[in-house]
Amino acid sequence: MNVDKKLYTLKYSPDIESHLHPNQAECNICNSKCCTYICPAQVYEWDDDRKLLIVNFENCLECGACRIACERSCLGWQYPKGTKGVTFKQG
Repeated sequence: MNVDKKLYTLKYSPDIESHLHPNQAECNICNSKCCTYICPAQVYEWDDDRKLLIVNFENCLECGACRIACERSCLGWQYPKGTKGVTFKQG
């Protein structure tokens, strides 16, 4: 089973507020923007016109790859509150 099919088996209950809080000033001077390609759920997008990191937090798998890979260590990251976030199940 490929990754896309496995991602389809996940259940999401997104919060209305993001649990991901990047420091936009640090993101702006980041060289690699590695969060935009390291995330398996494509949560982060760099908008070059606005010089802004867009965070699609609703898709987050809570794997933590982004905060480990961030060269600026500027991703404020916590688990979603309560029953919000992703639920993993067998598929």
